[in-house]
Amino acid sequence: MPKKPLTIISWNVNGIRAVHKKGLFLPFIEKYRPDILCLQETKALEGQAEIDLPDYEECWNSAERKGYSGTAIFTKEKPLTIINGLPQDIIKKFRLAHDGYGDPTTEGRVIAAEYPDFFVVTVYTPNAKEDLSRLKLRHKEWDPAFLAFCKELEKKKPVIFCGDLNVAHTEDDLANPKQNVGEHGFTDEERGGFENFISAGFVDTFRLFHQGKGFYSWWSHFANARARNVGWRIDYFLVSSALQSRVKDSFILPEVLGSDHCPVGITLKI
Repeated sequence: MPKKPLTIISWNVNGIRAVHKKGLFLPFIEKYRPDILCLQETKALEGQAEIDLPDYEECWNSAERKGYSGTAIFTKEKPLTIINGLPQDIIKKFRLAHDGYGDPTTEGRVIAAEYPDFFVVTVYTPNAKEDLSRLKLRHKEWDPAFLAFCKELEKKKPVIFCGDLNVAHTEDDLANPKQNVGEHGFTDEERGGFENFISAGFVDTFRLFHQGKGFYSWWSHFANARARNVGWRIDYFLVSSALQSRVKDSFILPEVLGSDHCPVGITLKI
């Protein structure tokens, strides 16, 4: 009998306790039943959310600063290994965290889980900020460091990475590209950083199945943007090219409420 495809979902929950208190987190789990769930912006320590998920192993990488950043992976299959943050040699090479922002050692922005056939990495990429004051750090340090980390893992086995990358890659990935050229999340530098992942052999899974505009994963709280679907696609699943043929679907779940982001996911042939 063929095995059921593996479902992996990523969601920037913008505070897991807030989503849970709204009564939206557990129904989401029950409806979609992901085999692996990757979370960003958990804004909590393990145990603070008081969520009971007996079918899942919980792997947390929380920020030292309370109520800030943080990632987690909830998984039905226990990972072989867990890696929190980026290795020190990569941090030093790219001079990360010299000013405390985007610090991979204290902000819980990356967690990787190793499985028999691949790594699953989830990332909460630092925002360049509205005044672009962090654009240089993002462009020159964070993006190259994270890519180097994924390529290092790839030497051992293929990589699936997902999360809030805080960039719209192309004009099709946001509702109003012309008005946002040069704004944070749509600068040439940030888009170039994403393009470097593609050039390095990673595949944007969503674009294997869906082309054109109208597919978004984040909406502003202003001007009824979500109801009007005036959004941005800044949450992604990318895979090593070696895994491309195993990706059976890549999807966005805009109907799932609770955060300014909605979940995104893939199904993978076992």
